[in-house]
Amino acid sequence: MITPAFELTQDPDFLTVKIRVPYARASEFDIYFEGEDFKFYAKPYFLRLTLPGRIVEDGREKASYNTDEGTFTIHLPKEVPGQYFEGLDMLTSLLAPKKSRSAKLLVEEMAASAELSEENEEEFDWEMEQIPYEENPPPLQHPYGFGNLRSGVFQRLQDELSDVIDIKDPDQTPAEERRRKRLEAEAAKFEPDHYLADFFEDEAIKHLLKYKPWWIDAHKKMTALQGESHQEHDSPAFVVFSEEEREQMRKFTNKSYLLDKRSRRHVYLGLIDILLAYCYEICVNEGDKNVESSWNIRKLSATLCWLEVSFSSIHDVLVSFGRRVLCYPLYRHFELVTRAFNDTVMILQLGKAAVLKCLLDIHKIFMESDPAYILNDLFITDYCIWIQKAKSKKLAALCESLQKTTLSKSHMGLELEELEAAAVLVQEEEKALKAAGTVSKQQLLCSESETSDSEESSSTSSSETEGSDSDEQESSTSEDGEINSFQGTLQEERTAPLIGCNGLRQGADASAMEVRDGKSKVSLQSTTPPGKLVEELEMQIQSAMRLSEQPEGLATAGCISQEQEENPVPEPDRFSEDAAGKENFLEVSPKPNPLLFLCSTNEDDD
Repeated sequence: MITPAFELTQDPDFLTVKIRVPYARASEFDIYFEGEDFKFYAKPYFLRLTLPGRIVEDGREKASYNTDEGTFTIHLPKEVPGQYFEGLDMLTSLLAPKKSRSAKLLVEEMAASAELSEENEEEFDWEMEQIPYEENPPPLQHPYGFGNLRSGVFQRLQDELSDVIDIKDPDQTPAEERRRKRLEAEAAKFEPDHYLADFFEDEAIKHLLKYKPWWIDAHKKMTALQGESHQEHDSPAFVVFSEEEREQMRKFTNKSYLLDKRSRRHVYLGLIDILLAYCYEICVNEGDKNVESSWNIRKLSATLCWLEVSFSSIHDVLVSFGRRVLCYPLYRHFELVTRAFNDTVMILQLGKAAVLKCLLDIHKIFMESDPAYILNDLFITDYCIWIQKAKSKKLAALCESLQKTTLSKSHMGLELEELEAAAVLVQEEEKALKAAGTVSKQQLLCSESETSDSEESSSTSSSETEGSDSDEQESSTSEDGEINSFQGTLQEERTAPLIGCNGLRQGADASAMEVRDGKSKVSLQSTTPPGKLVEELEMQIQSAMRLSEQPEGLATAGCISQEQEENPVPEPDRFSEDAAGKENFLEVSPKPNPLLFLCSTNEDDD
């Protein structure tokens, strides 16, 4: 038999069942309903539902068939008008037979059969041979999976599943050791540079935070409706399942779970952990699926990635999720942790229909990812079946507890606040250095401009100076020419004796006149004296003129006295005596003296 596609809706007075049976014979169908049971048959389709409320056959029921769509629409009166039927979207739960909705009976039957076997057992032989006990315990099996109901899975599939989970050999690893290894791996993986880069350059993060998934609008509608009326409404009024999602639910095998108190606690905490990872994935990819979607969900959930079963509180779940967000994915920002937290609260407030819709999406993502599909068998499929039977009040209490839990950066254990403070301090120092560098650069530019201006002015003045120097050089060149010619004349006269002891030679007067004329000529050509040489020449000429007017005896003494006046510094004797001792000659002065006088004491030598 084929289970047809179906959909249930309700109003205050009727429950409506819409069944799609293409290619069925509309003339041959049977419908049965009483109390909580509903059955439909149209070859080759068969549908049996266990309803969450009671219906009654009172003449108001009716059915119709649409030949174009191939669907039956059946309206069934409610036994109590106005009663709200909860969980009409939980298709897997509705398909379960009434007697198998609880596993309690199976447990009782197993216990009874055990007692019966003990009664039928033969009498115990107390004289049987006793063998000393040898301790050879089987390898420890540490459970994991939904409700800690699985073990030994990874022993057979270790090679295939090494990329799915981070823990190695989970069957031999106790829960506490898993937790310790997980914390060590997170601490080693945390990168401060990556975190600070996302903290300061958060344009992409702000853009992602603007995305609004479907549950935000549904939550707004629910809040608005609850504000108008105090009547309690379930999420099916705001959550709509697609046909593909309905098909997923029909394919699930109905199960009942016998969970103790501790296992139920782990199931609820694991549900929060998985939903947090899913909300992060939807936010950062803006609702689109990609090849990283499966990796994001399983990597951020310690329940899936490390088979974590040691969560002691909701706060532990939030801390684990927050640490993993800051260590593994592409976007590592604390605002994304807060956003996933708020989204999870909204989903839980919408009820188990919204939770189921998210779990079905996760199931689809893992089914399309190899080898992540194993996580469906370990967790997600069981969650999809279990949530349909979960009590709405317990889910609401879980949501309330989650909403009251607080989470801050200091809880992460990664010194986030200290890192941020240090980074802000470094940033301020860099800004200060940059500002100082800008000021110094401006000052350097100003000094360079001033230097260029001074260089321009100095080049202008130097050009002017070069012009004046060239003029002076030309004048000095002409003056030097006159002086050189004058010195040449004096040099010719120096080779002959000018003054004797008895008086002057006949050419002395003419030479003196020429010297006067030369001096006057030089003075007329240049107003600036050529230097000390000219002054010495003037003094020597004046001395020569005075000597020309003095007697013979005084001339010799005047010559000597004049030499002493011009050279007051002690010098070596200027007269040298030859071997005969007859004549004394005047030595050449170390200074450039144009006039050298030769004195002789012997009048006959003239």
